[in-house]
Amino acid sequence: MTVRGLLGILLMIGLTGCAATNSTKQVSLPLQSAWFNNDLVYYVTTDVSDQDMAKEMGANYVPRLRDAIPNYPKPPRQKTVLERVYGFPSGEQRNIFPSAPTPVGYQSADTAYSPLWLMYWVKWVNPDEAYELKSEEALLDAEAKGLVNIERTNVVVNCPIVPS
Repeated sequence: MTVRGLLGILLMIGLTGCAATNSTKQVSLPLQSAWFNNDLVYYVTTDVSDQDMAKEMGANYVPRLRDAIPNYPKPPRQKTVLERVYGFPSGEQRNIFPSAPTPVGYQSADTAYSPLWLMYWVKWVNPDEAYELKSEEALLDAEAKGLVNIERTNVVVNCPIVPS
């Protein structure tokens, strides 16, 4: 065996030691569904910057997530890691995500998607007129018509969209 061959084998052994090993341990998280462009997507919630919401969602309370919120008003060209998520505090419908990885999984090429979301609360002006909103476009249209009010919060949630 040549020195080069021996070095190659040693390198392979060393790299194998750095590789992730298969584990039999697993974790179970509640799978939630939300709307994205009229399609259902699925996500898990792991961390929330609000303690009461974290408790309600069975997630980690991570107050430091609030550090991701930029100063407002934010300049239009200032990029942040945060995306918007629209929630309905009365629970009348699923959340709405304005972005999702495309495709979901390791082959996603979507540079706009982030699993860190800044919560916006949506409230119907007249709850008797409520109907299912399935996209950010439909939501913003309802706001323009005066049907809903949208309020930005200081709550950041880590909710990655996952393959289903």
